[in-house]
Parts: sequence; C-alpha cells; structure tokens
Amino acid sequence: MLNRNRLLVLLGALLLTICIRVLTLHFMRAHLNDPGWFQVGSYTKFDSQARDILDGKQPLFRIDDPARTDLVQYPPAFPVVVALIYKLGGDHSVYAVQRVQWFVDLIVSFVLVTGIAVTAFGPRAGLVASYLFAFSALFAMYGAYPSADMPAAWFVLGGVWVLLLAAKRTSVWLALGAGVLLGIGCWFRVNPLYLCAAWAIALVLFPRAAWRRRLQMSAAALLGTIIVVSPIVVRNYLVFPDFTPTGGTIGTNLWEGVGETELGRQHGFSVNDHDLLEYERKKLGAPGDVRIDMSWPDGIRRDKERTREALAFIKQHPLSFAGGMLRRMWGMLKVAGDPAPYSASNGINVTSKKCLAEERQGGALAFAVNVLGMIQSVVRYLLLPLAALGMWLALRRDWRVSCILLVTILYYLVPGTVGHTELRYVLPMHGLLIVFASCVAKK
Repeated sequence: MLNRNRLLVLLGALLLTICIRVLTLHFMRAHLNDPGWFQVGSYTKFDSQARDILDGKQPLFRIDDPARTDLVQYPPAFPVVVALIYKLGGDHSVYAVQRVQWFVDLIVSFVLVTGIAVTAFGPRAGLVASYLFAFSALFAMYGAYPSADMPAAWFVLGGVWVLLLAAKRTSVWLALGAGVLLGIGCWFRVNPLYLCAAWAIALVLFPRAAWRRRLQMSAAALLGTIIVVSPIVVRNYLVFPDFTPTGGTIGTNLWEGVGETELGRQHGFSVNDHDLLEYERKKLGAPGDVRIDMSWPDGIRRDKERTREALAFIKQHPLSFAGGMLRRMWGMLKVAGDPAPYSASNGINVTSKKCLAEERQGGALAFAVNVLGMIQSVVRYLLLPLAALGMWLALRRDWRVSCILLVTILYYLVPGTVGHTELRYVLPMHGLLIVFASCVAKK
C-alpha cells in the first residue's frame, strides 16, 4: 500500500527527476542544431511532413501518389503529432515539440517504470525504481529529444504493464489492451512490431492458468496489435506495387549493420546514410545534382535490394556478422563511460558547466548540480550489475513474472540488434532493466 511515508519518498524521487530533467533540457536545447547530439536530418523530414499537413498539401494518413515512397520511411503518427503541436501552440519549431514531449515524458515515463516495478515486485521495488529512474541519464536525455522514439517507448512500456496485469489476473481483455498499446507504439516506431509475437508466446508459457485461458490471452494480445497496425499495412499494400509492411527500413538497418564490421566495410558496406546514398547513386548512374535520399525515388524496391545484399554477405560471413551483432548487444547495454561505437549518445551527467548559464557556474547551485552529476555517474556504473543481481533474485522470487519481463528485454537485445540500432530505439529495454535492478530491495 502507498502509505504516507512511501508517498513522501516517492515525491522525493519525482522532485529529483524534475531537477535532473530541467538541467538536461537546458543542455539539449543548446544542441538541437548539432548533428552530433540530435538527428537533425530525421527531424527535418518530420517537420516537412507536419508543415505539408498544416498547409493541406499532405493528408493525415492517405497517400495519393505511389511514387512517394518517402512517406512510408517512418510510421505516420509522429508527423501528425508535430503538426498538432505546431497548430495548437502557434510555434512551428523543434523547440515547441521538445517542450511538449519533455513535459509529457516527465510524468508518463516516471509513472510507467515505477508502476511496472510495483506490479512486478512490490512497493519497495517501485520506490527503488523511481530513484534509479530519476538519476537515469539515458531517459533524461531522450525525454528532451524531440523524436518518435520516446512516444513509442511510452506505449511499449504501457503495454508491458498491462501485459503483467493480464498475466496476473488471467484477463483476456487486459491481454487485448496490451496488444492495442503495442500497436499504437508501432504507429510511432516500427521497431517493436514483432514484439507482439513474443508477447503471445509469453502468455502461452508463463501465466498461472489453464491452457485454454492462456491461448485466449495469447490470441487477444496478438489480435490487438494486428487490428491497430492493419490500417498502415493495408494502406501500403494498396498504394505501392512493391509491398512492405514496415515502410522500407529493414534493409537499411541490415546494410548499415554489416557496415559496422571491418570485413563488411572491406566489401563496400558502410554504417552511415551518406555513404549508402553515394553507393546507390553510383549503382543508379545518377549525377550528383539529382536528388536521391534514403527512401526516394523507388525507396521500397531499393530497401529490398539492400536487404538482399546484406543477407548475401551474412550468409557468406556468418562469424563476422555474429561478432558485430554481439558488439551491438553490448552497445545497447552500455550506459556507463563512453558510448559504444555507432550506438549514439547514452546521455550526459549533469554539470554546472554543461547545464547552467555562465553567470551561475559558481556557488551553492553549481555545487548541487555537480553533486547530482556525480551520483548519476555512480548510478550508471551500478545499473547493469544491479540489474543482473535483480534478475537472479526476481527469478527466484517469481519466475513467471520475471520471464514475462525478460521476453521484452530479449526482443530488443537479440533480434533487435540484427541490424544497426541505437540506444534511443531500445528505451523500453532500459526501463525494464531499471525494474530488475530495483528487485534488489527486499520485498
């Protein structure tokens, strides 16, 4: 139960979260034009689509021109959200989107991670999770990172929470709700699309219920995601003769994943979009002044060609690819020290120099900010050992609940690293690692 003392402790964690998030927001606002810290190119595409929606040049969902394969590079939800923020706020800038997303994430992610920990392992674990989350540099940074990654993570983590409740209560309706939430997440990011199959298997194997009930819950979770995602799949099928349900990004990630290996680079693969476009420009015989981007022209066919080339290399050099995949797995887990190559930023430890105006970089406030940053650093290094210990304790305490959580972690860690990936793609996994780390608290 949430008694008065626990409520005060929880409020303390929320205040810490707010402090660290405000400081990180100040840092990120100063770096939104820096490609080293923010995916400026990706946001430019969202911004362009949002402006076209507001100007009536692009429908919210429908695609009228089969040549516009660039419109399926990403799922449709985030440009619509950006357009809505622009319209309601009157500020057509990335900073407006950042403010809204930061504020929503401040509450939503805190509640989701804490709530999952309470549901899985009890109130004490929830309190520990709330403080580990408060000091998370990874979540603080991507909470202030205006992109589709964090909204997708909200729905995936929300789905995990409802999935746990479904398993505990053996509820078909809750299982359906988990699938629906996952499907909504896929409207923002395609990465979690096949997680529905993993959840369906988990609901067959782990709940304490009769087989008939397990199968009903499994089917409901799968059906929930299929129903929500099907409009995108049907639209793509009707509009484009070269059909793909994922919008044409799998081949790019596979191709660039091969480019992360030394042997892959020796065979002409690369890990960045610019080199891939130059490679394809030469194949197409297109002059340098002809526009070509990752998904236009003929982006779906080109992405399938990338898939074929990458799979041919993987078939010929399986050990090299397996080594690259293991390095990616480590990169997705590594939140302490310098980030692994190609994994993007793992966040910052707040400091007065990074996060305060020059006139405030001395005195008590600067000292307090630096102390918070030092604690963040300690938490970074402790998180993985605590998560590993917590997994062992959790499996002993309640192996069924633990396995349901582990299914999502393994999805992002194993099939999720077959191609090139970044830390912002696997935020749900890190939320669940915090949950497991919190399990070191006595029940």
